[in-house]
Amino acid sequence: MKYIDIANTDLKVSNLVLGLMRIKQLSLTEAEKLIRTAMEEGINFFDHADIYGPSYGECESYFAEAIQMNASLREKMILQSKCGIRKGYFDFSKAHILESTDGILKRLNTDYLDILLLHRPDALVEPEEVAEAFEELHKSGKVRYFGVSNQNPAQIELLQKYVKQKLVVNQLQFSIAHTPLVDAGIAVNMNIDQSVNRDGSILDYSRLKEMTVQAWSPFQKGFFNGPFLGDLENYPELNEVIDALAAKYDVTNTAIAVAWITRHPANIQVVLGTTNLQRLKDSCKGSDIPLTRQEWYQIYTAAGNMLP
Repeated sequence: MKYIDIANTDLKVSNLVLGLMRIKQLSLTEAEKLIRTAMEEGINFFDHADIYGPSYGECESYFAEAIQMNASLREKMILQSKCGIRKGYFDFSKAHILESTDGILKRLNTDYLDILLLHRPDALVEPEEVAEAFEELHKSGKVRYFGVSNQNPAQIELLQKYVKQKLVVNQLQFSIAHTPLVDAGIAVNMNIDQSVNRDGSILDYSRLKEMTVQAWSPFQKGFFNGPFLGDLENYPELNEVIDALAAKYDVTNTAIAVAWITRHPANIQVVLGTTNLQRLKDSCKGSDIPLTRQEWYQIYTAAGNMLP
């Protein structure tokens, strides 16, 4: 397992993250096995959100119950959660951030979060309120570090103008079959769809600002449209290339899909949402596979992307 430093923090974290959005699909025994297997494989970073359910907050409570959270175990983990999504709307108000964080801590049976993220952008955000909430949470010791998810550079700059604490993480969708983070930068100034800058060059911005990017849905095509691995109807060439590289590195196709993301020099963390033990183990083998530049671009073009 490869470990990276999150800039402007004292956190040394695995470059693979276990996402807990689907943990309620498992029995308590199965959930404990999943979490402990992740730790045995070297994962020390666990990602939550207050909306992960089926009902609000259930996944956080289930996680703590499954592993019988205690002080000794807590010291071995980096815990991250997210707040700001409510039923039918977004809410970055001070009152909601503070209330949500207290609920998260209670459900996870911990006194503090290592990182709290604002979950997607709130069009009605009042950054002064966010700043006040973050300051309270930081001073009280309830949250050590802060970040965002799915936000562009201008949105982050607006928050950072008021927030004293450095925003250290941005969670964004990224996979071999969903590549807006890199497409426009490769096809600069061309009159084609791939050149459309859809996110304000957020990956380059993140590197300039030393923000750690966390890639969610690393095996999905589009917005939860299913996995591209094994999809021979829509991605025959991509699967052929991935399978050949899997044979070369003596790993599964899952590991190669992970390795394509971890190969990027931005030191991107990969958020694994799997509840399957074998897929988890297979994914972990992609933590530090040294794909060559040629192999990285071969995968990129096999997914249907163009190089000028």
